Amino acid sequence: MMCGVPTASQPATAETQAIADQVKPQLEEQENKKYATFKAVEFRSQVVAGMNYFIKVQVDDDEFVHLRVFRSLPHENKPVALSSYQTNKARHDELAYF
Repeated sequence: MMCGVPTASQPATAETQAIADQVKPQLEEQENKKYATFKAVEFRSQVVAGMNYFIKVQVDDDEFVHLRVFRSLPHENKPVALSSYQTNKARHDELAYF
């Protein structure tokens, strides 16, 4: 993995789901909406001064959101943070840097 370059998109893992679950309340607050379904389906990661995760999350049968989540370096002891997100995405939409 090269620093600064996002990895190729890959299937979500249990760790990816756990990261998505941690920022779900932040998204729900910003969108003023509750999500009954919140399933991470794929992700990309990017090494920065910590780690950026780009996560495609299924929130309804045909509706997805793209999340950008930042995880700081372990010694900083900070929770993961929702940096940005995109709504109204479809299954076929590419998980690109944003």
